[in-house]
Amino acid sequence: MDDGREATTRTEGETARCWHAEPADRVAEQLGSGGQGLDVEEAAARLESHGPNELRPPERAGPVVRFLRHFHNVLIYILIAAAAGTALLGHWVDTGVILAVVLINTLIGFFQEGKAERALDAIRQMLSPQAVVVRGGERREVDAAQIVPGDVVFLQAGDKVPADLRLFNAKNLRIDEAVLTGESVPVEKGTEAVDAAADLGDRRGMAYSGTLVTFGRGLGVVVATGTETEVGRISQMLGEVDSLQTPLIRQTEQFGRWLAAIIVVVAAFTFAFGYWVRSYPLDEMFLAAVSLAVSTIPEGLPAILTIALAIGVQKMARRNAIIRRLPAVETLGSVSTICSDKTGTLTRNEMTVATLVSRQRRVRVDGVGYAPHGGFCEGHEEVFPDRDPVFHQALLCALLCNDAEHFERDGEWRLQGDPTEGSLVVAARKAGYDPSAETERRPRLDVIPFESDHKYMATLHSDHHGWQGIFLKGSPERLLELCTHEQTADGPQPLDRGWWETAMDDVAARGERLLALAMQEVDPHQQELTYEQVEGGGFTLLGLVGIIDPPREEAIAAVARAQRAGIRVKMITGDHLATARAIGQQLGIGQAEAVSGHEIDAMDGPTLQETVRRVDIFARTTPEHKLRLVQALQADGGICAMTGDGVNDAPALKRADVGVAMGNKGTEAAKEASEMVLADDNFASITHAVEEGRAVYDNIRKAILHMLPTNAGQSLTIMMAILMGLALPLTPVQVLWVNMVTSVTLAMALAFEPGEPGVMERPPRDPNAPLLSGFMLWRIPFVALLLWLGTFGHFVWMEEVVGASDELARTVAINTLVAGQAFYLLNLRLIYDPIWRGWALFRSRAMWIAIGVLILLQLAFTYAPVMHTLFGTTPIGPEDWARILLFGLAVFVIVELEKAVVRRLPGRQPASAATTG
Repeated sequence: MDDGREATTRTEGETARCWHAEPADRVAEQLGSGGQGLDVEEAAARLESHGPNELRPPERAGPVVRFLRHFHNVLIYILIAAAAGTALLGHWVDTGVILAVVLINTLIGFFQEGKAERALDAIRQMLSPQAVVVRGGERREVDAAQIVPGDVVFLQAGDKVPADLRLFNAKNLRIDEAVLTGESVPVEKGTEAVDAAADLGDRRGMAYSGTLVTFGRGLGVVVATGTETEVGRISQMLGEVDSLQTPLIRQTEQFGRWLAAIIVVVAAFTFAFGYWVRSYPLDEMFLAAVSLAVSTIPEGLPAILTIALAIGVQKMARRNAIIRRLPAVETLGSVSTICSDKTGTLTRNEMTVATLVSRQRRVRVDGVGYAPHGGFCEGHEEVFPDRDPVFHQALLCALLCNDAEHFERDGEWRLQGDPTEGSLVVAARKAGYDPSAETERRPRLDVIPFESDHKYMATLHSDHHGWQGIFLKGSPERLLELCTHEQTADGPQPLDRGWWETAMDDVAARGERLLALAMQEVDPHQQELTYEQVEGGGFTLLGLVGIIDPPREEAIAAVARAQRAGIRVKMITGDHLATARAIGQQLGIGQAEAVSGHEIDAMDGPTLQETVRRVDIFARTTPEHKLRLVQALQADGGICAMTGDGVNDAPALKRADVGVAMGNKGTEAAKEASEMVLADDNFASITHAVEEGRAVYDNIRKAILHMLPTNAGQSLTIMMAILMGLALPLTPVQVLWVNMVTSVTLAMALAFEPGEPGVMERPPRDPNAPLLSGFMLWRIPFVALLLWLGTFGHFVWMEEVVGASDELARTVAINTLVAGQAFYLLNLRLIYDPIWRGWALFRSRAMWIAIGVLILLQLAFTYAPVMHTLFGTTPIGPEDWARILLFGLAVFVIVELEKAVVRRLPGRQPASAATTG
């Protein structure tokens, strides 16, 4: 056994070793695995050398470090500064509220952290806990962590493959490799070597760790364990992939930096001017500067961001999109490309007969899935297969040479058995055949089950009138070897092999999987079916069946909707190129061009980047290919959503701006690496989520459009009073009141707004555009000036003309400011469109509730004695309210007129698309 240990030592670390390209006996010899397997001492020595067959856990920061990390955010710094300002003013309640907002935001981030670690945990849980091996000539069950290279492992149906194996014995062995390759059906395994450059899904002589044995049995020698396996390699890749910041986080951080700089400069200038030029007392000027800073800080913004995102999460959940991380809600709104897996997401994951071919006819089979609804058409003419003698025999063959069960339960059609066989039963039902009745008429006497060695299934049947025959179904290439005749309407004719091969190529070019059907009459009274009899040939070919996993009807509509919204949809699948191209054509994805994984391998970065701009279909892809494609799209400036269900998808899911995992058939590794999980595995749910994401971003912009003019109006009011040497129209405590009530009521109501009309008819927004850009840079100062004119003007008029006291003038000024904000809130129901269009003004329940609450709060602020004590206010009269309401109405009308002017500006987008800014 020493030679074997040296061999394994020499290959240690050779992760690219092409075991699939070497003969199985040579691999076993190199790894020192004889017929008796490894002895116990050698296995222990190799375990010491290679380590346990498990994936290493990642290094993790402690909870304290992870918690403190979430304070490193510019908006958090601004909030802490606001809390410090209110503390200096002695307003501890406000300080507590602001610090509570900081803590809530931090805790949300803390509890949502750990995406990479949880994804790696999920991958580690994929490994099989136990395995059956040969040790010292004895068959024994061992802990899978104790398996080493060179061990001989037994596989049977239901087993999870414990390590990467080179198979040297396979009996009807089929393995579901969807978690690694995305293949929609289990793969038939053998022992033959394949080309060294073969894709993972084409390595028939290999069984990979974490995959599932669905049928048959086999023996293999372990060639890789732990992190050296394919699953281990993906795990390492996942650990090395960095997540990206969302556009909103990038924008708010940039906005926060600019805002912090402006606050410091303006407050410092105001303090200096008031102290040295206007000779205000030092303590009074300090409080004024703090008041100015507090009035400028939108302390409610982070809370509104969180609430808007949380409301988006609830709306998406109602549409089967479960959000795992809050910022992903907004990121969805800026997605420019959706990279989707094929099987189960764009397709139904229900194999369906699409084509029937006889020597004289080719018909299309309508209807999809397992429900037996649909017809048969030749061109535009309906066909009845039970009236065609050839199709009648072909469908009987498909129905009776079959082990699948098809039944209805709770109003839903279900399938038990092989999906391909099940599709044949469904096709026969569509033609009017009853499986139970046909089985009773022609009972089965014997069967040769399907085996990968001979690539066919054969059944022997007889009827009650003395007829007896063999039905045969299987690989078309194999059945052509066993057939000497072909069935026609005029009876059996000599087989025209060339015609059938051309027909096979035509059907396969549409991405359909092929089966052939044949039969042979035999002498009565035969009770057994032998291989020698079948291999003797002499069968009559009845026809070909083309089977496909059809696109979801709702996915076709969703793809078209996404494309209208300026979002490109790319199919990235592990399936065959022809299948991917055919499904893509039905879905409206891409043109005729498609690229395979082999071609991606030959591309450098710039070439791949140019390719993803042009091509929308990629087939036979590996985890590295998917990751490279996502990175190429991001390098081109796009925001990329990636769907997936297997562990092979996890690195790309983590790297994508929005990773989307399947909730039903997705692995835990895929779910943990993603930001969103689809409860129904349906592509249409992604487009619904994008729509909600765009609406959420619009609402965040509306909140900013409301808060910043308010804060700027307050700041201008305080600054102008200091510059003119007047009394402050708003005291620091009154500024905090205004900020608190308007944030809690008015701005918060905007988080509940439904999407604007045409939200999915506009292109994705530029992810690199700043949070404040374009139209917002006009609207914010425009409204700020309106609010300042009304507030400051009313205050000065009360003091200089009416001769009112400071308390009365300030009470009128504050109510004027709040009234202007309330009326401006109505304008923001639609940013560009007139709010009377479609009665939009009355379609927001949250907005009217917020205004009602605000009225009650302001009445208490104005008339409650305790408020007079806390805030220095005093009651005001009806004539004051009349002027206040007149000003609010003026703000409303002026902003609506401004909308009309902006909509008519040259180059301005249509109203329904204008929220891109």
